Amino acid sequence: MKARRQRGFSLLELLVTLFVVVLVTSMVTLNIGAGDRDILLRAAVEALADNASYALDEAQFTGMNYGLMLHRENEAGQWRYRFDWWEQTPVGWRPPASGKDVFAPGELPAGLDLQLELDGLVQEQELLMSNSQAPQPQILLYASGETLPGAIELRDSEDGEVLWRIEWGLLGDFQVLPAGEPLEQPNL
Repeated sequence: MKARRQRGFSLLELLVTLFVVVLVTSMVTLNIGAGDRDILLRAAVEALADNASYALDEAQFTGMNYGLMLHRENEAGQWRYRFDWWEQTPVGWRPPASGKDVFAPGELPAGLDLQLELDGLVQEQELLMSNSQAPQPQILLYASGETLPGAIELRDSEDGEVLWRIEWGLLGDFQVLPAGEPLEQPNL
């Protein structure tokens, strides 16, 4: 009987297999990484709407007016939107004294254009430029439980596609709408 000789893989077969594994792993990593911005944006938008709703309730409970200041900053040649919470005192606006994590400054992911609409009027982008000397919030949440109706629309800065929209009415009711879906009107 003739002994069979065991044969292993050739170097070429190992290299091809390794190349395929690396290629598949790279594609999976790229697909997972592409969703990071969407996940971060969704979390930031939902947190912003929830915090605004909380701030309106807090304004009623404490009897103090709160404000949300949106500002746009140039970071390494790319525009990024940030936001800060303020409370109104007799001497002007200051960061909330309550120190709650809800009122921590925040930021939105890069690559977005933001449009602020208050009482049906689109606000100029100059209002969103950073001014640290005299903060003036654009969105005011009054101790009476009211606020100026408005919306924040977030678009992809490359193609202009609406990604998210936050809308609210006179009494708050902050609603997050994915991809700019219109609010459902109640049947009267």
